[in-house]
Amino acid sequence: MLEHDVIIVGGGLAGSRAALEIARLNPSLDVAVVAKTHPIRSHSVAAQGGIAASLQNADPTDSWEAHAFDTVKGSDFLADQDAVALLTQEAPLVVRDLERMGVLFSRTADGRIAQRAFGGHSHNRACYAADKTGHAILHELICNLLRLGVTIYDEWYVMDLIVEEGAAKGLVMFRILDGQVAIARATAVMLATGGYGRAFNTTSNDFACTGDGLAIAARAGIPLEDMEFVQFHPTGLYPVGVLVSEAVRGEGAYLCNAAGDRFMAEYAPSRMELAPRDITSRAIVKEVLAGRGIHRDGSAGGPFVHLDVRHLGRETIMERIPFCWEEAHRLLGVDAAVQPIPVRPTIHYSMGGIPTNTDGRVRSSGERLMEGLFAAGEAACVSVHGANRLGSNSLLECVVYGRRTGAAIAAYVEGKSRPDLDEEPYLAAARSRLQGLLDREGEERIAQVRQGFQDMMTYHCGVFRTEPLMGEGLEQFKDFWRRCDRAYLDDKGSCWNTELIEALELESLMLVGQAILTSAYHRQESRGAHCREDFTARDDVNFLKHTLAFWVSEGRDRAANAIKLDYMPVTLGLFEPQERKY
Repeated sequence: MLEHDVIIVGGGLAGSRAALEIARLNPSLDVAVVAKTHPIRSHSVAAQGGIAASLQNADPTDSWEAHAFDTVKGSDFLADQDAVALLTQEAPLVVRDLERMGVLFSRTADGRIAQRAFGGHSHNRACYAADKTGHAILHELICNLLRLGVTIYDEWYVMDLIVEEGAAKGLVMFRILDGQVAIARATAVMLATGGYGRAFNTTSNDFACTGDGLAIAARAGIPLEDMEFVQFHPTGLYPVGVLVSEAVRGEGAYLCNAAGDRFMAEYAPSRMELAPRDITSRAIVKEVLAGRGIHRDGSAGGPFVHLDVRHLGRETIMERIPFCWEEAHRLLGVDAAVQPIPVRPTIHYSMGGIPTNTDGRVRSSGERLMEGLFAAGEAACVSVHGANRLGSNSLLECVVYGRRTGAAIAAYVEGKSRPDLDEEPYLAAARSRLQGLLDREGEERIAQVRQGFQDMMTYHCGVFRTEPLMGEGLEQFKDFWRRCDRAYLDDKGSCWNTELIEALELESLMLVGQAILTSAYHRQESRGAHCREDFTARDDVNFLKHTLAFWVSEGRDRAANAIKLDYMPVTLGLFEPQERKY
């Protein structure tokens, strides 16, 4: 049996920052990070635009209070305001700490950390490293983990969370290289597995973003919070879905329709292209539906709009947003210095996740905490983003709450012994499950079922939603679970069997997708990223509350499983809810 004082699942920003904090506070603790990719290939490395903090380098009038208000307003007043206060108060501290670690932020002419504009922010507060900010931060964190002797299990897949007597005691996992199954016990387990954008067919997310951490938590009886709030980023590179960073609009890019008009003047005249993402995404879809989208030949009526940076000039583009130019040129052959970039909304971020308090302790219900289990980052819901996340707050959440959770874990495990655990039943169950997948003689390939499921989620739970549309989607889940259980694997081997991983990931995606669609169906209002065409107004009387979605297993027939909902109050205190205008 493998054993450590602390095991962190996920090698991205939240997990690596937590591991670093534990190692800093108590070097005697045995800390391990488990990741299904190598940590520097975590999706955090793809974060481009920046990390928000009221450093006052670009705007001396900025403050944590202004940052907090922008965040709460951007969340459509669903964010927990105590969590937002901590996020914004600690932001300057964690950014300066990253700088001392060696993160190569872009600089002003006098040598200070540069800050740019971002959508929904009232001040220029996004600190950045060109348009490769996540890359710059994550690489420095991983270097520090290696220096401090943190154990890293890279390319291991975590199958299940072990919970006994109401406490998390360890993990069931296997090595992708050779299929070796192992049980790992620990005094504390942290889930930092990122988002679940691959539940949809067009996303900026990495192929690894399949909601595994949320699925293992849900199977252990833990609710998933606010799953209906899934963010569409307005500028996905069309048709591939790869992200064109908000940094591009922060540097002054225009969004234009087929007539060449900057159409955001009709939707958010005070903020234009720097309106929050939910508003900008809906504006683009409305332009397309109204026939003002663009075809590849430049004619009207097409499926995308233009993101235009030509007026910035080649020198500025290559200095400040080089990755944007590289991606457009590599994937589409577009030279952004002389040609507009085709964009349309793409699934980008998961506001919902595993519910936690502000110390990263996982909630087993609205009132109780689970012993030994922690979570942070995009996999968690603390909730600092509410119904809609502002750009440059995601890296900030990972670093602030990764650090806070690491500190809480270090304190939690102090003086505690590792739990007693009989590994044999878990080993036998895991081996049986894996062999069952390999032995299936079904009718469809895994990829066929996954594609059909992703198409269904995108159609039935997209930018605009209605009760009949979502109801049809929910009815299809029974058939998709049966198709999932009949899908077969061509690869029967144990060596680097990526098809086996895809089979496990599909189960995670479907569980998460069912929670998303069920939660959305029952929220009868429009708030942030959740836009109901049959309930167009925000309803604070009935829905100023967090959704908690519980996975209820009905045995071996997964088609009979269901999602049961409960609700939890939103923490107010700083700002009273008001109409959201830009």
